Amino acid sequence: MIIRRRKLVNASVLTVSCLAAFGGLFVLIWILADVVLKGAGAINWSFFSQLPTPPGMSGGGLANAIVGTFLMTGTAVIIAVPFGIMAGTYLAEFGDNLLGRVARFLSDILVSAPSIVIGVFIYLVMVKTMGHFSGWAGAVSLAIIMLPVVSRTTEEMLKLIGPEMRESALALGAPYWRMMSGVIFRAAGPGIGTGVMLAVARVAGETAPLLFTSLNSPYWMHSMNEPMANLTVVMFNYAMSPYDDWHTKAWGAALLITSAVLIVNIFTRLILGGKRRR
Repeated sequence: MIIRRRKLVNASVLTVSCLAAFGGLFVLIWILADVVLKGAGAINWSFFSQLPTPPGMSGGGLANAIVGTFLMTGTAVIIAVPFGIMAGTYLAEFGDNLLGRVARFLSDILVSAPSIVIGVFIYLVMVKTMGHFSGWAGAVSLAIIMLPVVSRTTEEMLKLIGPEMRESALALGAPYWRMMSGVIFRAAGPGIGTGVMLAVARVAGETAPLLFTSLNSPYWMHSMNEPMANLTVVMFNYAMSPYDDWHTKAWGAALLITSAVLIVNIFTRLILGGKRRR
């Protein structure tokens, strides 16, 4: 009787779990299919090479927003990844103290903080100080969002490396810095790389902080010290417009962002998977 009841409970839980998994997969496929079907019509050479047209006019593209998105995201990666990896290394190796506990607590708070709060903070610190919106402010806001994700992921990946690897390297006479760079980071590299990609995927679709920092621009940027167009803000503005052509371009921007995140994740998994197998 007890065995039969356990089998019944196991079958029930397994059935509910499978239904939940299929439900989530169905919604994901539905969203992706909707984005592809509605955004494919906007993808052409003009979409990547021309500037936006004035309101009410058809044609044009989002070339400046594409370039602006890559510039700000790339700058954010350059800022956040080194600091995040260094912070995570400190927390994993030397963070068993008051400073480490405070840093972890603040990092956990920052991970769950609404991105619009970070945007308002950078607006007060940088935009009001400089007197204008800029791509630098947008990149810094994205870097702050990435930083705790990279830091915490690095810490957890380094903690997964057993003490025997550290002790073996030190026993062979390697200094501590050489042990970390040549042994521990090589072993934890795939996990750290995955964390970096997760951080990039998170900021790739952020709109709120960029509304307060880089704003938007219908023109080509000459430097990052001026308002800079980006795909997420353009998509936000175009989706609320009354023009069908802008709606199509908004779907095209959504398709481009989704495809970029998907390609980066697949490429990273292939590269890191190959390194792990070797």
